[in-house]
Amino acid sequence: MWEKELMVYRDFKDGELLHDMAWLMGHYGDGGEEAKALLYDCMHRLLEMAGHHGFYGNLWHCYLTNLLVNNENSYSMACEIRGEVEGTINRAVLHDILIFKKFYDYDFKDMMRTLDMDCFSLALSYESCKQGSKVYNTRICKRICDLAVKFTQDHSPEEMKATLTEFYREYGVGKFGLHKAFRIVHDGQGVQIVPILNIAHVRLDDLVGYEIPKKKLTDNTEAFVEGRKANNCLLFGDAGTGKSSSIKAIANEYYGKGLRIIEVYKHQFQDLNDVIAQIKNRNYKFIIYMDDLSFEEFEIEYKYLKAVIEGGLEKKPENVLIYATSNRRHLIKETFADKEGRRDQLHSSDTVQEKLSLVSRFGVTVFFCAPDKKQFQEIVRVLAQRHGITMPEDELLMEANQWELAHGGLSGRTAQQFVDYLLGKIG
Repeated sequence: MWEKELMVYRDFKDGELLHDMAWLMGHYGDGGEEAKALLYDCMHRLLEMAGHHGFYGNLWHCYLTNLLVNNENSYSMACEIRGEVEGTINRAVLHDILIFKKFYDYDFKDMMRTLDMDCFSLALSYESCKQGSKVYNTRICKRICDLAVKFTQDHSPEEMKATLTEFYREYGVGKFGLHKAFRIVHDGQGVQIVPILNIAHVRLDDLVGYEIPKKKLTDNTEAFVEGRKANNCLLFGDAGTGKSSSIKAIANEYYGKGLRIIEVYKHQFQDLNDVIAQIKNRNYKFIIYMDDLSFEEFEIEYKYLKAVIEGGLEKKPENVLIYATSNRRHLIKETFADKEGRRDQLHSSDTVQEKLSLVSRFGVTVFFCAPDKKQFQEIVRVLAQRHGITMPEDELLMEANQWELAHGGLSGRTAQQFVDYLLGKIG
């Protein structure tokens, strides 16, 4: 059937359903009970897809659209972020889009009548249960469903190809195009980069104060996403001051400009070369994010990190930066023995330089210090106002002072926890 004639769009991750539906389109007339059973099975898979992905409307069209927006091939990866490209590849893609248009335009009425399966119409006009997608965030899920409708309105393969290319330019393709944050999983198939579906929707404006640190961070990030020279960045300082929240805010702020963030834990540093190999030829900008980074004397994982950041034979790709947060300025635990040359160290200065060499590879360092009492109270006032808490200011600040004395001291995190406590009391 038609799917066997595809040239560029092949090897779909969930392509078995496409093959089964294509077979039905060519054989339902003489397939008898076998064809009817297969159509029921296909309908089951479409309904399961709707529940898992959050799709609605014509599930057959949503399925086809999902295949197109996730197929990473030479054309789709060339178009991501950049848009339309030139060359012979366009003619090959147009050939494939013509085939997909046949799938989109296929009329199931005769198949349903022949197999006595009017119930298949449920899959062609499906109302979602609104439980949400387990695969995409709400915005992307809606965009795919809208794209499925737009494809049916395109009158020619050329129009359909232009619509798809614009989607690649705006959102990208595959997991890197449709998600903003990722983590590393090491399974039987090696190092996998998997999406994080629920990233906190924090914005830089949500972080009260810290204007100078935020400006330093955004300046470096903007240079990076705009293709200018930028540095690896270390955010250090007191606990609860917004270092990790700033990184999350950066991911949200610059997602539309092609920025993606990959979270890597300390025990995964040996996988960094594999991770970089998977992302270095993509059109996105990637921040490899390391939260709460620090090392004890006996931990040697930092040596992997040093080699990746700067020092290995292979040059770090232009589309990759390292962002880390830490409570320690120098990352690796130091002792007075290091400074004074005790413990039988013949070359104590070498030991100190070894421990300082990691932090020196971060070209930008941003300091987040704990707020003083006045700044803490201002954070509480702003957060309370944002959440609609109308408590008298004197009472609010008095309770805030009592809260911070018993819950970790002066910090933005403590202020947010106090406001959450008040919201819980209000109900």
